[in-house]
Amino acid sequence: MAPPLSASCYVPASDIAAPASLPNVAAALQERRTVRILAIGSSSTSGVGAPSNGKSYSSQLEQILEHALKGVDIEIINRGVTGEVAETTAERVKSEVVINRPDLVLWQLGTNDALARIDPGDFEATVRSTIGWLKENRIDVVLVGQQYTTRFARDANYSAIRDSLQRIAAEENILYVRRYDAMRFIAKAHANLELMSRDNFHLNDLGYQCMAEHVAHAVIVSLFVKGVRPTKD
Repeated sequence: MAPPLSASCYVPASDIAAPASLPNVAAALQERRTVRILAIGSSSTSGVGAPSNGKSYSSQLEQILEHALKGVDIEIINRGVTGEVAETTAERVKSEVVINRPDLVLWQLGTNDALARIDPGDFEATVRSTIGWLKENRIDVVLVGQQYTTRFARDANYSAIRDSLQRIAAEENILYVRRYDAMRFIAKAHANLELMSRDNFHLNDLGYQCMAEHVAHAVIVSLFVKGVRPTKD
């Protein structure tokens, strides 16, 4: 089962994600081989503001998954690029997949598209096309959504991109980590906790910790709900 969330990062499961099938990760677990994960996206993936590479969300996620899925080797390749929008990431995904041959792609996206005023329809078309390509190549995909920040809580384009992500995930039947909802819950429940750095845009240490915990929870719960567990020797 998913490890418990830390007190500072606790949110209801419904604010993290709804379980969805991860068939290729499941196959890797059943075959007892290394699970290769490609983490791709912008500054939240590259780790802007984290004190070291070991404190990025992907590094912490790797540790959480290996602890929870005992006996399974997890390898996460971080390919975050600061400031990137979905269209640019989509162009990189194919080459990164060819090079790294992952079982799962964690795609953190949406924030920069909203701020760059990318048309939500164009954004949605780009994301759907890339998801289709990944599915054709038997690679699972998890969408990791926008962060919550009071700076953009009432921004119409920010909301429109978030709505697009929710719609894509529901219609494509893929796992979607509701980072906005999770961070908003923490902000309202724990006024003394800060997940953002002083610029109120990039994550701080606690923000990266919670992001890792929430993504891990979403992935592990999805595997558990679908009845997929590593077989014991």
